[in-house]
Amino acid sequence: MGVLKRFEQRLEGLVNGTFAKVFKSEVQPVEIAGALQRECDNNAAIWNRERTVVPNDFIVELSSSDYQRLAPYASQLGDELAGMVREYAKQQRYTFMGEIKVHLEQSPSLDTGLYRVRSRTLASSASAAQAPAPPAAGPTGLPPRPPAGPPPMPPRSPGAAPPPPFGQQSAGRVRRWIEINGTRHQIARPTLVIGRSTEADVRVDDPGVSRRHCEIQATEPATVRDLGSTNGIVVDGQHTKRATLRDGSRIVVGSTTVIYRQAEG
Repeated sequence: MGVLKRFEQRLEGLVNGTFAKVFKSEVQPVEIAGALQRECDNNAAIWNRERTVVPNDFIVELSSSDYQRLAPYASQLGDELAGMVREYAKQQRYTFMGEIKVHLEQSPSLDTGLYRVRSRTLASSASAAQAPAPPAAGPTGLPPRPPAGPPPMPPRSPGAAPPPPFGQQSAGRVRRWIEINGTRHQIARPTLVIGRSTEADVRVDDPGVSRRHCEIQATEPATVRDLGSTNGIVVDGQHTKRATLRDGSRIVVGSTTVIYRQAEG
């Protein structure tokens, strides 16, 4: 069972079903929980092969009406959301610099049913003493992301063959992968097809995604090309049929964002 589903089931049983009644309007707790997961993924900073640090202090901005409705449960909801973030981080092998906290704030500029998530990394005194000093803060108050390193390799079953190399240029020198909704998919072959079909190398369950939507080519540099999809692809904000990829490039297929990653290793 997924992290979000377990979170939703826990909420349903809280305070004799009070949460289920409170959340019958636009803003749903699972939507906020999903946004917190994406906030972790989008701000993950790879310190080394063993440690990927994500934010631990989150602020969820709500419209005035939504905030007034949820304010009496803010503390308990914050604790549940923090627990969900902790469970998700364990699944993704993320680490934190300090205690996880989730706060609700009122934002008059938001309409009912809309919300916004902000995050930052706050180090506790114990964590700060053990962790390497972070880089100087950028203009947003968050440390800039260090150069990406390779993700931890999943364990292989005994006797399983290693992933085949995808070219002499890249073999043993550049490791490539993509991230979709926090899940990493290694690119271990010359091409990787993304689509809704079960025959695609990476299946995306999104009605806006074609059966064979696009293909990533593990060349040097790496590229992505549209495979004649219905809705096309958007790469780093530009509609295109084919584009060169760099570390951190964002490929939008349907309503799903695919993040391309590469690192020497």
